[in-house]
Amino acid sequence: MPIVAIVGRPNVGKSTLFNRIAGARNAIVDDFPGVTRDRNYAQVNREGKSFTLVDTAGFIAAGETPLEEQAKEQILLALDEADIILFVADAKTGLHPEDSELTDLLRRTSKPVFFVVNKIDGSEQRRHTAEFYELGVERLYPVSAAHGYGIDSLLDHLTREIPAPPEDACEAEDPGEIRVAVVGRPNVGKSTLVNQILGAPRVMVSPIPGTTRDAVDSPFELRGQRYVLIDTAGIRRKGKTRLKLEKLSIIKALQSIEKSHVAIVMVDAGEGVTDQDLHVAGYIQERFRGCIIGINKWDTMESDPKRTRQFLRDVRDRFRFLPFAPLLTFSAETGLRVSKIVPTVREVFQQYNQRITTGIVNRALEQTLQKHEPPQVGRRRLKFYYATQASVRPPTFVLFCNYPEAIHFSYERFLLNQFREAFGLDKSPIRILFRGRRREEKNE
Repeated sequence: MPIVAIVGRPNVGKSTLFNRIAGARNAIVDDFPGVTRDRNYAQVNREGKSFTLVDTAGFIAAGETPLEEQAKEQILLALDEADIILFVADAKTGLHPEDSELTDLLRRTSKPVFFVVNKIDGSEQRRHTAEFYELGVERLYPVSAAHGYGIDSLLDHLTREIPAPPEDACEAEDPGEIRVAVVGRPNVGKSTLVNQILGAPRVMVSPIPGTTRDAVDSPFELRGQRYVLIDTAGIRRKGKTRLKLEKLSIIKALQSIEKSHVAIVMVDAGEGVTDQDLHVAGYIQERFRGCIIGINKWDTMESDPKRTRQFLRDVRDRFRFLPFAPLLTFSAETGLRVSKIVPTVREVFQQYNQRITTGIVNRALEQTLQKHEPPQVGRRRLKFYYATQASVRPPTFVLFCNYPEAIHFSYERFLLNQFREAFGLDKSPIRILFRGRRREEKNE
């Protein structure tokens, strides 16, 4: 997905515009200039087109403090990384010299730039945009980020710059290529593992956290199967991400999860499972990607069978929201059991890409209903009519019933576990969707 960065002076309404476009109050908003000091991003979908929206700190032309100098550096890096830029000015304070300086920077890029004049609360206030034409721009977009005025027009023009996804992206993708993203916190050994699997120093390795800035794709072939191994930047907690370069690197890491089939979550055996490890795994769960939990630096664990068994039980308990994810222990540094990773990836992908015939799906549904009848909804009993598999990656099943909105999550979980067992999908995420029958089907 393209990256759309919002830039501008402090206190012009960038975070308010971010929240308006994202459709949620994700950014901290305050009248005090310079509130946004950390990266904030959101995935936005409009009219079938998706993009990643990034809020940035305020631009200060001549920073007097190290923090202000860093903010300026962040803006320059944002201009390099973004695909589309939203420049925001403040109609109430009028044209400012820093607006002109930032506009000069934007002229040096060939990327699309939308010049937005904020705090225009209605058509009668559009006259306040006139002075901003001194910036030498062809078009201005008067908006009120707080009240929504002009936002639809801005987004309509913005989405025209975003390419439409392929009509059949899943089928158009090469089915013979397995894309594997290696993700986790900084300095858990992601780059070392990539090099160990490839058998060559493909990516730079350093004990300094944050060495990997961008997602690095490394294609290779093993036993007739083609793979693409994606080394990604370490994903920190939002409060720990201070440099703009690092913040945009995290967005690219999340985009790598988006385009992968299987993601390997790296965990440091010495530190155990941290909340941030679970946070990273949560991104994978939300996107229904295949997953492997990799415990790295296993050679540093004491050779105490009782302790290691308890450690693995604790890991599995922390990752209980990913019950299908295989758990592997290895050492990326020494190569201990690294050879098991690629075969496990292939096994996960085979299940992730598996298609079940409609007849088998309906027999499994019938047997499941015999084990546990659907619960009663008010005075009427929930009825299931038939089921079919709608798609793969992940295997997605659609169940047609009379009251889809009334199905309790506990019964949904029961159906999911039964389908997982019936189809042998113990290492892949699966998805169940409930649909009501159309009127013409009922008439038939």
